[in-house]
Amino acid sequence: MKMVYVIPALIFAVIIAGLLTFNVKKKNTDITREKTRIAMIMNGSIEDRSWGQSHYEAMRKTAKELNLEVLFRERIPADKTSEEVMEGLIAAGVKVIVANSFQLGPYVQNVAVKHPDVKFFHASGLKYAKNVSTYFGRIYQMRYLSGIVAGMQTKTGKIGYVAAFDIPEVVRGINAFTLGVKKANPDANVYVRWTKSWNEDYACATATRTLLAHQDSIDVLTLHTDSQEPLRIADSLGIWLVGYNLDNAELYPEHFLTAPVWRWENFYTPHILEVLKKKFVGRNYWSGVNSGVVDLAPLTSHVMPEAVELVNREREKIQNGSFDVFYGPIEDDSETIRINEGESMSDSDMLHNFNWFVKGVIIDEE
Repeated sequence: MKMVYVIPALIFAVIIAGLLTFNVKKKNTDITREKTRIAMIMNGSIEDRSWGQSHYEAMRKTAKELNLEVLFRERIPADKTSEEVMEGLIAAGVKVIVANSFQLGPYVQNVAVKHPDVKFFHASGLKYAKNVSTYFGRIYQMRYLSGIVAGMQTKTGKIGYVAAFDIPEVVRGINAFTLGVKKANPDANVYVRWTKSWNEDYACATATRTLLAHQDSIDVLTLHTDSQEPLRIADSLGIWLVGYNLDNAELYPEHFLTAPVWRWENFYTPHILEVLKKKFVGRNYWSGVNSGVVDLAPLTSHVMPEAVELVNREREKIQNGSFDVFYGPIEDDSETIRINEGESMSDSDMLHNFNWFVKGVIIDEE
């Protein structure tokens, strides 16, 4: 008779022990249970409808999923001021710092050396360290697809491109876009005007007006700046728009076609989670279309069906790995073969040595 009571008692004890073990294990592994303080320093605004806002909106999503407290610092200049800002954030208990501007790179490196226990993520940077990862996306793939849309849309064969600086990142985007234009329309050309600024409205507006005055038959315009001035001006003149960074179709409903856009949460969430798990490794990340970090905004109703079909075919080739944008043969603007047939441009050259333009790019200068 005693066994009848002993067995249930043993079972009950095993269950209790299991629950206790589960609770201890859960407590030790639930790394998002407590709030973690991190920071993002930005060269622009969280409401710029462009580069800055793409990072801000993504980080908000990541913060909600990982229980983060995020301190945002806007309009941080690329000088010693940024180091002072980062030092202040670290003193306030920040464990991770995200810097969203290429030009902040040297200052991130200086602070990282002093604080080996703090982890840093530097957008579009090239130099990583033990506690610093650099990250970017292969947005040139989406630039290429958006170029197809522009090439199909133009009636004059003249497409405008307002761009900040002639650095490899920007040159890479211009070239990818132009190759897309040429895929759709071999006779079209892309006219580029430099702003010498990422986000100064006056500089970007001046460059746009100058470009349109010099090339008065431009009927499609795109940009690589954080200012909305190029799109605003072109929209007011009835010019078709290809945006960048965010989908701004709702702002320009009459002329917006599409935009290469960022889904930064698909980078931030897994890699900040690695920090929380103490699995961070400093390295360079360059994520392609299959990562979900880069995308093409939905093509609006202004885009012709032939362009939609060609974009879908080319995107599928990029996704399955049978093609990437800088596959030869590719000529430069002097009609010299730069990439031979059957060859492709290396990641290193794309990241560091893109100092030439493909055939079809025309730099608009005084």
